[in-house]
Amino acid sequence: MTESNLESEKPNPVFFEIKLFFTALMFYTRIPCPKWTGYSDEQLNKSTRYFPAIGWVVGGFLALIVGLASLVLPVPLAVGCGLACSVLITGAFHEDGFADVCDGFGGGMTAERTLEIMKDSRVGAFAVIGLILLFGIKIATMTALLTVEPWYGLVGLVFAHVLSRCSVVTIIFTDEYARADLTSKVKPIGNHISVGGLIVSFCWLLPFIPLLWAQPWWFVAVPVALFLRLILGRWFKKRLGGYTGDCLGAAQQIIEVCTMITILIVIGSLAVLNGSTNPTITIGSLPALCGSASLSTVVDNLMALTGGTSPSTVIGNLVALTGGTSFSAVVGNLATLCGGTSPSTVIGSILQGLL
Repeated sequence: MTESNLESEKPNPVFFEIKLFFTALMFYTRIPCPKWTGYSDEQLNKSTRYFPAIGWVVGGFLALIVGLASLVLPVPLAVGCGLACSVLITGAFHEDGFADVCDGFGGGMTAERTLEIMKDSRVGAFAVIGLILLFGIKIATMTALLTVEPWYGLVGLVFAHVLSRCSVVTIIFTDEYARADLTSKVKPIGNHISVGGLIVSFCWLLPFIPLLWAQPWWFVAVPVALFLRLILGRWFKKRLGGYTGDCLGAAQQIIEVCTMITILIVIGSLAVLNGSTNPTITIGSLPALCGSASLSTVVDNLMALTGGTSPSTVIGNLVALTGGTSFSAVVGNLATLCGGTSPSTVIGSILQGLL
């Protein structure tokens, strides 16, 4: 396709955006696309805005396969089948980049040598070890997530795929490409993305907004992903002077796994805070535990439990419950209840009771 043909299609923005989506789908997956999609360097670069949309396609396909397979197979085996299918539709595109980064960064001492190793099609020890660890952690994390949260776990898989790709787009927006030689496997992609393209890419996270009501603490994964993106971006710049296509693939894989791990940590932390050994109890169960149907009346119920009508009287009643008239007296009474006369003996008494 020539530049003049591409320009002639721009007056129809809807059709052009559809072509950009299919261009991204064609480049990042092995899913067949219409012949009229065409190709040009400019078209491929602009399709970067739909990189997170590919997360919906791949993550949704993965969740569908895992969900159906888990109906007749054990969860670990269902996860393995889902990963195998996702690798087939993507051609292990990002996993290949991750393996190249492991080899290059593991064996190269200089930027030139690192880039040379990353361009080598042969697989080294660092790549093999890295891929084994990557898929091992993926299977373990996905299995744990689906075990404690079967339905939301599937949503979490899609969320991790979309969020990781959004994070990678920010690297393209802020950082420079490391090499300009035509031997790069992804030379036409990822050289630049406009502000408008960046906004469009983050719009693919909007469908997850309902999770703010169902699983609000899951969004802790967003700052975690952006923090990892900063760390990885600086690492690539320090070692290579910028990013490469392999670096983007490695970043996507790392952030995807870390997003799922973050969700697991959040679920476990909320279970501990709720005093339950069942991790499926989350922040949404707190109102029920407090005898309330909504979060707005939780505070009122807590004050009623202590016989207070305001925060100040609640504190006063808590002091009275311990038999003290001041903060120092409260501490002393608590120490007596624990069978100790000092902080050290209190801790010892608590440990003795636990053991």
